[in-house]
Amino acid sequence: MASVDFRDNLLGISWVDSGWVPILNPGNVLDYFSERSNPFYDRTCNNEVVKMQRLTLEHLNQMVGVEYILLHAQEPILYIIRKQQRQSPTQDIPLADYYIIAGVVYQAPDLGTVISSRALSAVHGIQSAFDEAMSYCRYHPSKGYWWHFKDQEEREKNKPKTKKKEEASSLFQRHRVDTLLLDLRTKFPPTFYQPKPGEKPIPVEVKKEPEPPAEAVKQEEREPATKSSAPAPPSKPPPEKRARLQ
Repeated sequence: MASVDFRDNLLGISWVDSGWVPILNPGNVLDYFSERSNPFYDRTCNNEVVKMQRLTLEHLNQMVGVEYILLHAQEPILYIIRKQQRQSPTQDIPLADYYIIAGVVYQAPDLGTVISSRALSAVHGIQSAFDEAMSYCRYHPSKGYWWHFKDQEEREKNKPKTKKKEEASSLFQRHRVDTLLLDLRTKFPPTFYQPKPGEKPIPVEVKKEPEPPAEAVKQEEREPATKSSAPAPPSKPPPEKRARLQ
């Protein structure tokens, strides 16, 4: 590849001569711009011819070719110099603009360069965003796609771990135990109960169910015996066998 001279693209460079900075004014700013070390100055311009012939800048209007003029001045910080192609005393074509801020010379970019630079910056930002988003994407055949961010693990590590409260028993277990206790209380009623904590227990009167008389028990025992001793109905005789006809 051929080496690219910095003069081919002057938008990325600047020039300054610190000796001129304190004394810059609209009268000598063109002399400052025409210094030999300035890369923005064209030695073949009409200003160099006028300077060599010791003429005034008013003679530039009568010449044809490239020239430099002071377009705008805002003392003491800003000066704008234009490079133009003189075709007649009343007709010229602008070629480039240069601005001097605090003695530092820069070339002003044209509209196409500004749009191209902004578009390139936007595309670069979008591409960077897509590349970063793709770095967080994960895929597994069994799970599919998901996002895995770098700070997710740090958040999980820094997140305080809260222990879940384990219940002593489940609802089913409590309900089942209550049922069993109620059964036991019914079968074996308490003989004492305590009205309030710390008080003396009071005996409970247990009502006994009256026992049935002995005669009724004997009669109940006899009834199943008589039922079992009842004669069974006669069974049918087996069918008679008949001889087969030959």
